[in-house]
Amino acid sequence: MVGMSLAGRLLVAAPALADPNFDRTVVLLLSHDDDGALGVVVNRPTEVPITSILPAWQPVVSQPDVVFRGGPVSLDSALGLVVLANEDEPLGVRRVSGKLGVVDLDAPPEVVSPAVTGMRVFAGYAGWSTDQLESEIDEGAWYVVDAEIMDAFSGAAEDLWRTVLRRQAGPLSWLATFPADPSMN
Repeated sequence: MVGMSLAGRLLVAAPALADPNFDRTVVLLLSHDDDGALGVVVNRPTEVPITSILPAWQPVVSQPDVVFRGGPVSLDSALGLVVLANEDEPLGVRRVSGKLGVVDLDAPPEVVSPAVTGMRVFAGYAGWSTDQLESEIDEGAWYVVDAEIMDAFSGAAEDLWRTVLRRQAGPLSWLATFPADPSMN
């Protein structure tokens, strides 16, 4: 059972997480309730330019203007994440937490773009069934930390895992120095 929603928070993969889909990932949770959780991996850019799949959104998308791999589920679908400029929610945007929102990619970009200051497009997502995420957290697979608004829009996405860990208090910050291959240490 969910005690408190983790929507809007980050999941940082523990170094020992063995699933290659989530090795050194940072996941922004978009929803979390009694039915499970859904999020997007925010530190896996692809080489696919936005112009190749959603050209109308290219002027709105933050740099790098490529599609990010949001997770292993439904890789043939796209999800848009935006930073809202103010408290208003334009047509086609659902607020997740604070200034973060999910945008309907069928909405007209010219309606959404004046109301946002950043956007990312993700192919696929990460999903957990009822109590699955809680079990994985209890097993030590994920660290739950507060998100900063720009984590999902970092221009240095490949370094985000270390960056998020470094800013944590105490021993968690030390994990940022954990080698990719501990046997090479």
